[in-house]
Amino acid sequence: MNYRSVSDLSTLTNRFASKVPTDVDLVVGIPRSGMLVASIVALKLNLPLTDLYSFERNDELKKGHTRTYKHEALRLPQQARKILLVDDSIASGGSMREARDKVSKVFAGEVVTMVAFAQRNNAEAVDIFLETVEQPRVFEWNIMHHALISHSCLDIDGVLCVDPTRSQNDDGENYLGFLEHAQPLFIPSIEVKHLVTSRLEKYRAETEAWLERHGVRYQQLHMLDLPSAAERRRLDMHKQFKADIYRGDPHAVLFIENEERQAWEIMRLTGKPVFCLETNEMYAPGASLSSLKAQTVRKSLSFRDKVMGRIKRFMTRHLQLTP
Repeated sequence: MNYRSVSDLSTLTNRFASKVPTDVDLVVGIPRSGMLVASIVALKLNLPLTDLYSFERNDELKKGHTRTYKHEALRLPQQARKILLVDDSIASGGSMREARDKVSKVFAGEVVTMVAFAQRNNAEAVDIFLETVEQPRVFEWNIMHHALISHSCLDIDGVLCVDPTRSQNDDGENYLGFLEHAQPLFIPSIEVKHLVTSRLEKYRAETEAWLERHGVRYQQLHMLDLPSAAERRRLDMHKQFKADIYRGDPHAVLFIENEERQAWEIMRLTGKPVFCLETNEMYAPGASLSSLKAQTVRKSLSFRDKVMGRIKRFMTRHLQLTP
């Protein structure tokens, strides 16, 4: 599974900005994902920006008051001579063809098509691409709504809703209030294969009620069957519990976890990819790390160990230099 982040996208636009013709008057993004790429390109190249539907209607171009940009005299999008039509990626090519057809009905000027991510077998379908990324692939901006969610495991706290605060996490009345009123975060638009949470089994009814209220569809909900939060902390089995569920389903292709340390350990225990929301990184096993852009780091040392190690090295160097 190949993964690219917003950071990867920004880096690519820096590296390949020269691919965009210098005589482009206007950047037109294909909603929704294409607007992300179009916005980055337009901002970095200081070009006016609009979306496909506003272009079709010939809506007046909008701009702020804090900066000027190239072609700022351009008032209506269809007055442009040359536009850059942008999407985030291309697969079958249907979205780009449809967008191109819509543009051609209202615009007689030149159209340059661009995507951030193409595949080797379709790169020639657009004028400009920034990188070839083969299937299966997911992006930071679509991962919670990608078809692979139907074959994935998701944590709840920190993913679907906020984490409880220390005062809320009392295994009592405050926690019950949290379970009822937890603020939603990233609600997937596709049915999830497994919800895997370290919440205790005794809170199943409250958890199911929250999931139903917020439209979360899922096949299975796995919860820790322990008597108390104190026992859960004593056993420290969050990571092992999640890894066992993930590893136990040979068809599960991804685990989405909020906390960095847990994400790393789940990947290590299962040998399967884990996406970490805290770091926006895909942790993946083996030699495929570089191709997956998984910027993993060794987590065997605690933060305290790292800090103490740096202090010791500094002191050693200082003492060696002291006459």
